Amino acid sequence: MKMWIIALLSGLTLAAAQPDPNAAKEVTAASDALKQAMMKKDAAGMQKLLHEDLIYSHSNGRSQNKADVIKTTLGPTVIEAMDFSDVVTLVWGNTAVIRANVEMRNGSGGKSTTNHLNVLHVWLKGPGGWQLAVRHAAMMSPPTTTP
Repeated sequence: MKMWIIALLSGLTLAAAQPDPNAAKEVTAASDALKQAMMKKDAAGMQKLLHEDLIYSHSNGRSQNKADVIKTTLGPTVIEAMDFSDVVTLVWGNTAVIRANVEMRNGSGGKSTTNHLNVLHVWLKGPGGWQLAVRHAAMMSPPTTTP
């Protein structure tokens, strides 16, 4: 009897540890939705996709919380493009990590500046779906500016 209980518990543990094949697609879709919400200055979309305890770290060392990120994104600077490459997505249950290189082009005062970033995003899945909880960015090379 003891062996059956151990076998059953082992089977349940292994089943719980199996990756969800749709989870990576879901978190990628949430990441894409956040990108679009930021580019369109969609406060409601950002509100839904950013975690309440968000830590948003910029490549210059500045950190922001959820309210600050939304306020800054709704400001005068326009995100013209956010192109992700070399994306790696890992999912463990309700936690996901996305690592990518990002070319982020911002427009302000008639000039466009492209930042060449390496980013790390940590996503958490809750009752409302996936939300960005942590974002860290490192500058890969100096920004380029065009008039």
